[in-house]
Amino acid sequence: MKISVIVPTYNERENLEELFERIDRSLKGYDYEIIVVDDDSPDGTWEFAAQLSERYPVKVVRRTDEKGLSSAVIRGFEEASGDVFVVMDADLQHPPEVIPELVKAIENGADVAVASRYVPGGKVENWYWYRKLISRGAIMVGRLALPKIRNVKDPVSGFFALRRGVVEGVNLNPVGFKILMEILIKGNYRKVTEVPFTFGLRKAGESKLGTKTMLNYLKHVYRLMRWEGELDRIIKFTIVGLSGVLVNEGFLWLFVHVFGWDKILANVPATELAVLNNFTWNDLWTFRDLKRKPFWSRIVSFHIAALTGAIVQLAIYTGLVLVGMHYLVANLFGIGLSFIVRFLFNRNVTWG
Repeated sequence: MKISVIVPTYNERENLEELFERIDRSLKGYDYEIIVVDDDSPDGTWEFAAQLSERYPVKVVRRTDEKGLSSAVIRGFEEASGDVFVVMDADLQHPPEVIPELVKAIENGADVAVASRYVPGGKVENWYWYRKLISRGAIMVGRLALPKIRNVKDPVSGFFALRRGVVEGVNLNPVGFKILMEILIKGNYRKVTEVPFTFGLRKAGESKLGTKTMLNYLKHVYRLMRWEGELDRIIKFTIVGLSGVLVNEGFLWLFVHVFGWDKILANVPATELAVLNNFTWNDLWTFRDLKRKPFWSRIVSFHIAALTGAIVQLAIYTGLVLVGMHYLVANLFGIGLSFIVRFLFNRNVTWG
């Protein structure tokens, strides 16, 4: 089994010699190659990598008309001749000594092996609190927006291995740096294994984290939601919710003005009929491809989601009114957050 280690680079000259030496030591006994895809680094990373190819099995791709980490990784896939691809950064924050563990996970049946900071045994060294918050927040957003990856603890890791077949014939078109998320959504695989590792300190060069990186991540999640059809679900869920408003209002009017019921008491059956209306249409339309649980389980969970949403709406409304916000504006915030909570609950629990 041949291993192709794909290393996208930009101004990483100072790290290359140590990186290659540690990769070579870690993969002693393996048939391997290193594919360096460099975006025409001003510090001559590509040139130094070519010099080191006299000592190590290195292939250098110098790109002068295209830039970006994700596209560099894709180019590396195209250039690689191995059966297993390993993707890692050149900044030594991804320890090469973990590569054999990733390869072993592949040999033991995994299609994708992720070097994870967030499984037992994994950790991050010397990050400021805001870096940890950003990282955890990004993962939470991705896992909530894309249920397919919700069981992967570190879907934004830049250090991973995969079988060649996972990406063969797959149209990868990621935005920003998080290509693993693209692969986990679009790739051909059955099993993902996470291997703990310690995300180390950068030895040289500059961190890639910035406002543009974070915005590109959100754009990437949005595009994957469209590709997965999750945005269509949100639209359908919204339409069904609006139909529920009409059902609620219509039956409330009927019970009060035709049957002469008390206005307060009449709201209870009107609300329940609206909930049943919403459940029926969501079951038949919004989530019709996800009916894996028994009917009784789905309908009970849907009622729990409705109750949870109502509690969230009331809590947000009350809190904002108490701090001085206009009650109508506060109610809109409550409705908005309640909608998000109900959709996520139903997507991940009722029809999860």
